[in-house]
Order: sequence, then C-alpha cells, then structure tokens
Amino acid sequence: MTVPATFNAFRIHNDAAAYRSGIEQVSIDDLAPGEVTIKTAYSSINFKDALAGTGEGKILRKFPLVGGIDVAGHVVASSDAKFKEGDAVLVTGCGLSETRDGGYSEYARLDAKWAIPLPAGLSLRESMVLGTAGFTAALALFRLLENRQTPELGPLAVSGASGGVGSLALDIFSRAGFEVHAISGKADQADYLKSIGASQVLGRDALATTRPMESARFGGGLDNVGGPMLASLLAQTAPYGNVATAGLAATHDLGTTVMPFIIRGVSLLGIASAGTARAIRDEIWQRLASDWKPAHLDRICTREVALSELPQVFPGMLAGGSLGRTLVVI
Repeated sequence: MTVPATFNAFRIHNDAAAYRSGIEQVSIDDLAPGEVTIKTAYSSINFKDALAGTGEGKILRKFPLVGGIDVAGHVVASSDAKFKEGDAVLVTGCGLSETRDGGYSEYARLDAKWAIPLPAGLSLRESMVLGTAGFTAALALFRLLENRQTPELGPLAVSGASGGVGSLALDIFSRAGFEVHAISGKADQADYLKSIGASQVLGRDALATTRPMESARFGGGLDNVGGPMLASLLAQTAPYGNVATAGLAATHDLGTTVMPFIIRGVSLLGIASAGTARAIRDEIWQRLASDWKPAHLDRICTREVALSELPQVFPGMLAGGSLGRTLVVI
C-alpha cells in the first residue's frame, strides 16, 4: 500500500509563536523514524493527551510532535521481519507524544520493539477503547496480585471511578473475582458504575479522613486522584493490603504518615504504564484479550470523535467532566 504524499495529523508546537495544536498536513518523512508504518484506524483520549494538547502539563519533551499516546492500525510497510503488510498492531505509551510522534495521525511510524501484534480476542476498536487506560488498570491488577492481593482481604476501592482508568478497573477487577467499590463525586452516574462492575458506589467523603489510621474498610484499591484521597485510602486499608497509584487528577502531592505501612504492612504500588517492560506488556495484553477482557467495553466507550474534534474534548476532560472512554476514529 502506498502512503499518500501528505495526510492529516494533530500536531503540537511550542515555539516563539506560542504553544498551539491543531490539524496539519504532514508527510511520512515529517514523522519520527520507525521500522513499522501503519495506516491508523483508532486512537483514544487519555488525561495525559488532554494535558499535552492544551499545554496544561509538560508532557512533550520535544517539539513539534503529533499527539496521542495510543494508536492501533494495519501495517502498510515494515523493515522488521516480525511484521508484514496487513498485520494489525497497537502501541500504548512507549514514548508516543512524549519523545516521538503519536497516534493522532492518519499514518504513523512505530518503533518495532514496542509494536504489539493485536492479540486474538480483541478487535482494533476494542484495543483502543482499552488503550493506555485499560492497560494501566490491568497493570495495577497485575501488580496487586503479584503482591498477594486476594478477594478475602476485602473490597478494592477505585477512586476517580467514572474516568477511563477507573471505569475499566471496575470491570477488570470484578472480572478477576474481586468485590469493587467505586469512589466518585458523580452521584448521578451510580447506575453506570454499577452496570460495569461496582458492587457499591461511594461518595468522595468515603476517602475524606485526615487521620493517619482508620478502621480497615478496604482490602486495597487503585487511586487515580492523588493527594488526600490516596492518603485516606491507605489509612483505611486492611493489614497486608495493597494500594496502587496511577494518577493525579486532583494533585501530585501526597501527605501521609508511615503508620499504615509499619503497623498494618500496607504496600503502595506505583503504576508506570508508559515504561512497562516488553515481557510484562505482552502478558498484560494477552490477559486483556482473554480472562481480564472487560465485559462492558461498549458501555464504557461513551463517545467517539474525529481528529478535528480533539480540541473540544480536552478542556472538559481536564475539568473532570469525562465519563468512561473517548475513542478517536481516524
């Protein structure tokens, strides 16, 4: 298949003319080098993409770059023998929209060492409804289980439950046999949260304690918010339970004490999805295509947009107004 001379891409600049982003015509030679060229089918919008696209967060390490930390599509050319024309592949993180051009483009060039052959059991569309958000939620479960988390320790709390990572975590954790409690400030979304795996929906006041220790209420959980809510979750976690931290929707600060760690043996597990080693990355995607595959992907995908609509979506996401996942159809 021949790549056209120019095609559409959502590109981000930061120079003397200010920080700006939008649709541009680019050529394949404008993109970062890579062994695998794909015709993009889908991408997605993550909190990180909204930070990058608006300049509200320092995500990009060089400019200009095409945005989008997720991408999936079909190979049109490859200099790596592991990939051939027509293969379906995906990439999440791995430097996309940080140090190399990302997925918000009609064509993308990928580093072969991070390109994942689409696992049997997933469509390209499903892989991007999952995207970085689903990978992050599954990586959190992987690390929880690796550290001996069991359903018998108690329910897992998921903060920021109505967002992309939170929604997918509810579904994935419940699929894995855990009771899951959604923590959300959106009381009007309780039915949605229960429909995708939450056994209980609790307001943010459930994680509002300022005391260093409280009665053990949760077996552990996944925090996407940071700050006082994460500290409160640690203070309410059962002995030898685990709390995974994956986001900073409220703040990157964390004020807590060592008491949950040295009195109850609670563990705080960092979830750094972008830099996950390839062997673990492959295992996570195989699980997402099989026993951990969310049962409610169509419900969790609450919106589909085109490249041209990205600037209208970013501000609402940064303001906490998103629900579930937004798929970018390219």
